[in-house]
Amino acid sequence: MTKNPKIVEKKYLVPFILITSLFALWGFANDITNPMVAAFKTVMELTHTKATLIQFAFYGGYATMAIPAALFAQKYSYKKGILLGLGLYATGALLFYPAAEYQMFGFFVGSLYILTFGLAFLETTANPFILSIGSASTATRRLNLAQSFNPMGSFIGMIVAAKVVLANLEADKHGVEFTTLDEMTKAADRLHDLAVIRDPYVVLGIVVLIMLVIIAVAKMPDTAHQKELHPWQSIKRLLKNKVYRNGVIAQVAYVAAQIMCWTFIIQYAENLGLSKESGQYHNMWAMGLFIASRLASTLILKYVNASKLLMWFALGGIVTTAGAIFIVGFPGLYFLVATSIFMSLMFPTIYGIALGNVGKDTSMGSAGLIMAIVGGAIMPVLQAMIIDLESVGYLPAVNASFILPLLCFVVIANYGRLSFKLNLRQSPIVFEKKF
Repeated sequence: MTKNPKIVEKKYLVPFILITSLFALWGFANDITNPMVAAFKTVMELTHTKATLIQFAFYGGYATMAIPAALFAQKYSYKKGILLGLGLYATGALLFYPAAEYQMFGFFVGSLYILTFGLAFLETTANPFILSIGSASTATRRLNLAQSFNPMGSFIGMIVAAKVVLANLEADKHGVEFTTLDEMTKAADRLHDLAVIRDPYVVLGIVVLIMLVIIAVAKMPDTAHQKELHPWQSIKRLLKNKVYRNGVIAQVAYVAAQIMCWTFIIQYAENLGLSKESGQYHNMWAMGLFIASRLASTLILKYVNASKLLMWFALGGIVTTAGAIFIVGFPGLYFLVATSIFMSLMFPTIYGIALGNVGKDTSMGSAGLIMAIVGGAIMPVLQAMIIDLESVGYLPAVNASFILPLLCFVVIANYGRLSFKLNLRQSPIVFEKKF
């Protein structure tokens, strides 16, 4: 055994590159979809709360399909799980075409639900696959490296959302006057705008089908297959594992915080008099900071205990969201943008810590952590309800609504603290150095 094992061994390089490319693909889907809450609100004349059904369907699909995905991967292989995931992903994306033709908001919601069945398969299989191909001592760093490509896909999704979708919405150009237009004009604008929303998803569906073919012909190591499945035994063991159990709660909090900060930054900017497109540009700045911080934190993890670094970053998130709440004006918006610096390492680090000592229960453990993405379905709806109030005391409601992500960062900071203490006693597999 080498003293300093590589993050990615040469024999696993091609599988690592192929599967890592999928991290960018689901990042694109996440961050082209977040701004669609604002887009559908205008085009379909919805309340903030009803528009967040987009998020409820998108992230609810993870909760629905994560355990079936884990059982499928255990019985067959990570590769087959990934292929099925890509097929569902493509199907959901291509269903945007008939959804736009019928002009039914419920059809779009259903299409996204199917799309995220695919994403649930991809994340439930790709994350533990990356952890498994190489030394256990570098697993958390390897996953952080792979996850670094996720925000790159997200950044492209944000650009497409800003330049292709939000910038070309006819309904948005009318502003608040859209609701007062005659029905014929609104119908024409709606037909145009739903086609604008539809096209990126249809193109995405075609790209996903191409990736499906490439991965189908590629050779992948089989690190998931088990002859006998005992899901209930796995669940019982996982529920007794404090680091894992609290990790799922922390992951719920993280995903909720991320989706709230990236979805409602547009509404925050609009409250300051900016357009949706300009608000999305601030989201892109946030993503740029996120990417830079993710790369930096991947290097830092070589020297700093993962749980401690997670706690410090969560404390940073508490400070920046507090600034977004209590500082009314553009400085508050800049604090909200800066929150992405501290969110950067959270998902893969919580994932790596939680799975660090679950042994043969990795696949089912992964499913629980992917189900935690349901936090992105529930919390944005609650935040939208606060925003619909227009004001909370002396604060604009959109400012006050960021109390929810602040509370999420409190949960994550506490998990970092507790997991550090527990892992010191349990001698986890994934940490290399502690101080």
